[in-house]
Amino acid sequence: MVTAQMIKELRERTGVGMSDCKNALIEADGDMDAAIEILRKKGLAKAAKRSGNETNEWKIKIVQEGNRAYVAVVSCETDFVSRNDTFEEMLQKFIEIRKKSPDDATAIAEAEELKASEYTLKVGENLQIRTLTMIEWPVLANYIHSNFKNAALLVGKAGTDAEKLRHVAMHVVASTPQVVSPDDISDDIIAKEKEIQLAIMQQDPKNANKPAEILEKIIDGKMTKFREENALMTQPFVMNPDQKVGEFIGSGNVEKFYLYVI
Repeated sequence: MVTAQMIKELRERTGVGMSDCKNALIEADGDMDAAIEILRKKGLAKAAKRSGNETNEWKIKIVQEGNRAYVAVVSCETDFVSRNDTFEEMLQKFIEIRKKSPDDATAIAEAEELKASEYTLKVGENLQIRTLTMIEWPVLANYIHSNFKNAALLVGKAGTDAEKLRHVAMHVVASTPQVVSPDDISDDIIAKEKEIQLAIMQQDPKNANKPAEILEKIIDGKMTKFREENALMTQPFVMNPDQKVGEFIGSGNVEKFYLYVI
């Protein structure tokens, strides 16, 4: 008897569509290896041998329509594939799927099915859907680097200048902040960083005779700097390093940001 779980397993192993997997399993009387051989003989399981290959190349696509942004990030094995027309066509179809879907999970499931039934065979490489989402907010701005491998999407407070927000998105791609503001860095991260910095300082002979309270003050200063260097609003703006990002865009105008990179 061919079960849904068997069909799912065969699809995952071969990258072939559900109906073809079901038919192959029926023809093979439920024998998984025989079903794979049947699919290979039909030319459908071209990428089956590649399903475990590393996917270290990728492409990002963002389509923004008013206050909605649709994001698709898919990885593959080679840069050549990520730059071809078929890959771009696939990303666009994934975006269209997300536009019609009620949520990300439904869209991803449908995109996975399309990938397995059509694009795994066309592309001939292992493909992984890393992100397929829709973000809706009063003010949005995005920036994709020219290599299509680094991108940022910024969510702005109502009334924020969208063009300025786009410039900040460029900054996010260039400077990779961790959080929006210094206070957003968790106490756990600070505690770990303090531990590391204290251990470094204690190994320095110059600090051997310094009182603990002095070392503590030095560490506190380092933690303030650590927060500022890793927070978007307190980083020097890439377009004008004499100005902080918060000074350029306005305090409180960036609600959150999404940085896309694999």
